[in-house]
Amino acid sequence: MSAFTESVVEEAALAWLASLKYAVLHGPDIAVGMPAAERTDPTYRDVVLEARLRQALVLHNPDLPPDALEDAFRKLTRTDAPSLMERNHAVHRMLVDGVAVEYRRPDGSITGTQAQVIDFDTPDNNDWLAVNQFTVADGQHTRRPDVVLFVNGLPLAVIELKNPADENATVWSAYHQLQTYQAQIPALFATNAVLLASDGVQARIGALGAGKEWFKPWRTITGQQDAAAILAELQVVLEGVFEKRRFLNLVRHFLVFEDEGDGKLTKKMAGYHQFHAVNVAVEETLRAAVRSSASGEAPAPGFYASRAQADAKPGDRRVGVVWHTQGSGKSLTMAFYAGRVILHPAMENPTLVVLTDRNDLDDQLFGTFARCRDLLRQPPVQATDRADLREKLAVASGGVVFTTIQKFFPPREDDGTKGDRQPVLSNRRNIIVIADEAHRSQYDFVDGFARHMRDALPNASFIGFTGTPIEQTDANTRAVFGDYISVYDIQRAVTDGATVPIYYESRLAKLELKETERPKIDPEFEEVTEGEEVERKEKLKSRWAQLEAVVGSENRIKLIARDLVDHFENRLATLDGKAMVVCMSRRICVELYREIALLRPTWHDHDDELGTMKVIMTGSASDPLPWQHHIRNKKRREDMALRFRDPKDPFQMVIVRDMWLTGFDAPSLHTMYVDKPMRGHGLMQAIARVNRVFKDKPGGLVVDYLGLADELKKALATYTESGGTGKTALDQAEAVAVMQEKYEICLGLFHGFSWALWTTGTPQDRLSLLPAAQEHILALNDGKTRLLRAVTELGQAFALSVPHVEALKIRDDVGFFQSVRAVLAKGVPGEQRSDEDLDHAIRQIISRAVVSDGVIDIFAAAGLKKPDISILSDEFLSEVRDMPQRNLAIELLQKLLKGEIRTRAKRNVVQARSFAELLEKAIRQYQNRALETAQVIEALIQLAKDMRAANARGEALKLTEDELAFYDALEVNDSAVKVLGEPTLVDIARELVATVKQNVTIDWTVRENVRAQLRVIVKRILRKYGYPPDKQEKATQTVLEQAEVLSEMWAVG
Repeated sequence: MSAFTESVVEEAALAWLASLKYAVLHGPDIAVGMPAAERTDPTYRDVVLEARLRQALVLHNPDLPPDALEDAFRKLTRTDAPSLMERNHAVHRMLVDGVAVEYRRPDGSITGTQAQVIDFDTPDNNDWLAVNQFTVADGQHTRRPDVVLFVNGLPLAVIELKNPADENATVWSAYHQLQTYQAQIPALFATNAVLLASDGVQARIGALGAGKEWFKPWRTITGQQDAAAILAELQVVLEGVFEKRRFLNLVRHFLVFEDEGDGKLTKKMAGYHQFHAVNVAVEETLRAAVRSSASGEAPAPGFYASRAQADAKPGDRRVGVVWHTQGSGKSLTMAFYAGRVILHPAMENPTLVVLTDRNDLDDQLFGTFARCRDLLRQPPVQATDRADLREKLAVASGGVVFTTIQKFFPPREDDGTKGDRQPVLSNRRNIIVIADEAHRSQYDFVDGFARHMRDALPNASFIGFTGTPIEQTDANTRAVFGDYISVYDIQRAVTDGATVPIYYESRLAKLELKETERPKIDPEFEEVTEGEEVERKEKLKSRWAQLEAVVGSENRIKLIARDLVDHFENRLATLDGKAMVVCMSRRICVELYREIALLRPTWHDHDDELGTMKVIMTGSASDPLPWQHHIRNKKRREDMALRFRDPKDPFQMVIVRDMWLTGFDAPSLHTMYVDKPMRGHGLMQAIARVNRVFKDKPGGLVVDYLGLADELKKALATYTESGGTGKTALDQAEAVAVMQEKYEICLGLFHGFSWALWTTGTPQDRLSLLPAAQEHILALNDGKTRLLRAVTELGQAFALSVPHVEALKIRDDVGFFQSVRAVLAKGVPGEQRSDEDLDHAIRQIISRAVVSDGVIDIFAAAGLKKPDISILSDEFLSEVRDMPQRNLAIELLQKLLKGEIRTRAKRNVVQARSFAELLEKAIRQYQNRALETAQVIEALIQLAKDMRAANARGEALKLTEDELAFYDALEVNDSAVKVLGEPTLVDIARELVATVKQNVTIDWTVRENVRAQLRVIVKRILRKYGYPPDKQEKATQTVLEQAEVLSEMWAVG
């Protein structure tokens, strides 16, 4: 039976790439000295295929003289910048816009132009190549990525593959390998566009520098609907992304470098839902604005779809609505769309008007576009007032103008004009109005602001982007924008890891309010925004004022402050992160802050740079004095937003009225406390603040103090009517039920074992419980595996349930289970496990449990000093033999020996293999209960002694470690030992080390001609000393295998 190996996955990937018309070459075949050599550096420090790049520059720039082409080549291959990300950014700009070069005309004058590197319009005019096993040396490191994709000789994609049949080789180990490559061979990544990690079954795609949480699946090939479930994810991503035209589209329009401030760049790549939504939107824009006919049929609707409108007419100015659930990157999708539309030649340098209905939303969206100005090829501008808006729109072409809908209100007399109609600002058809949250009631498309906007721009086309669905009854929005052209719903976003699920917990019953203190929310109640509250104080005497008085009563605020502090502290005990508190009025914000500060004085500080808690609100000098230190100007509010977004900043709780409820992203925000009447779209927008992906955050929690369950149900009804799947918010009781189920499983595993001392005993008592607990679990059939799985699942459910009363009841037990799990899961000595191997919530629980992670050392817990395997003393082995916990003794010895065998395998293949077989045999007998535990312990102790003795053999034979490794490779054959004797074998070993060392090159293991040459040399040496002929082939194989593990150190050295 043929083994399933990583090379099978590699061959499949190359076959799929070949079907996409890529040329495929084997890395060693293009190295220096080979007949088909393409590389120029024998030490593998060249990453660009020089001849292919030069050829492409000549092809794409036929009018440029050789000097200019040489200049372009030099700039592309020798980009100088302080960091890899900045180099990558500089090269990306050259790929997309061309390389700026100067040259002398025949008349002697000097001119400048852009040398084109890639033909984006005709993909087949470029050179496409996939190379496997492409060795790269950089600094002290030499690495060999599995597949590198070259376009015109430039490495634009790196693919790392793992074997799906190997349980330790996962898509995430491929991801970690890509991270290692970026750190160790950065030269390969200066031109990189895309990184792909796959174990053949699963595949994740991401950008340079992206964290694990931003490597996402790509679920579609054509973009209209999901790929068939029977297709491997690797095939879907290769055909869906690397098809030539799609890949060039991605490189040109869907990679962005956001400037986070202080010159720090973050590279972002569109997800599949963004990529295809934008491409459909551009096609629909051409249909709506340029009177061109639409192409393509609408597929059957599904969880995800991007498609043309079924009944849209050419030139109808309704581009459509993109509904992508909150948190899935809507602002970035809008920026990608803007960039594509601006560059499309048919749009003839359009003007884009980006529309919001609130100043703070305008600022936030403007910030995203400003950070993505490379995409727009121009800086966006904000209209300061109505006159400024009219001036900015009265241009012949171009421009990205941000404005609020209110600025389209008809001019007043003091503006110098009269009338209730907005004058026509432009009759051009190439104006696109991009509306954020297109269906908000404030737009009032019938006779309000939107009508004036259409009067001002009568021939503009309209596209809407929304995070929540349009209500079925909302005909006005459809009349202006058209129907959905792309849908990406909650269920899909959570499945893809684009967002995390939101859980809901009502705390109303916990407040013990008198009947008179319970707010009665009128169904007709209209919410008032903060801006209106400031401007219209006198008008707020109605139902709003009455409700605000009940919600903001002194006793109620005290109760909420106390409950909220307890609740949040319990949350933090399980999961690091931040909280947002949403209040009904600015007065209540200030009062609640004061009450919380009385309970937790250290949370308060007047200094913007200090303190755990802040109120973020607008205001003026006429507001009451106690409010003034909470009122900040725009710049100070922006600085506070930066603090809150930083997960390491101690600013952990923000209290708001309206600010930051829409368009604001702080991924580490995991809890929202709502004490304000909200409904429909506004409620959905607000609660989505907690659904952002952050490391391994399992979910967000919305805590309701006002009784908003009915409003959530209504919002969900609107959502499902529109075809969305998944729940807007899951009842926390669902998480609690799962937690209780997993807790019962863990209790079953510890049946008959008492851990009462975990909460009542001294530190020594608690520590001594751990060896006994391990012994109990290890004595169970497959106990270790069952415990690791059960406790991991319990930890995740627990993190979502805290601080539910049922979760708090079992917190100590969970801490105990986690601590036992941590000990059992600890790797062997010398093996580094990254923090990511332990779930974030689990790490938190352990670190706050009675025994911290650092203290839980399997040897210390068992009362032993941590040994060095290479000098395992008889004293230590005797201590292990005498341990009362027999199963734990076996576990400890097994971990020690496995670690030592792994270390030896890097130097001495034969010895490591021999010991590994002996260890496996002993453990198999133990697992099958074929031997008593005492006999297994004796066998393992003997194995440890044999390993110790093996270390001393080299000294006795006067051989170095390398020479001993080759000696062992020769000594495997008993007849050779008898015929030749020890002294001759020692001589052979020494000569082999000296000769092989001289003949290995960096990538000899994948160069068949070098391997063949080495084989000949080894056989010649064996024949010279009279090694038995019938054993020479086997010995040669073993020697080459040994050389392979040692040569990596030799080559680097």
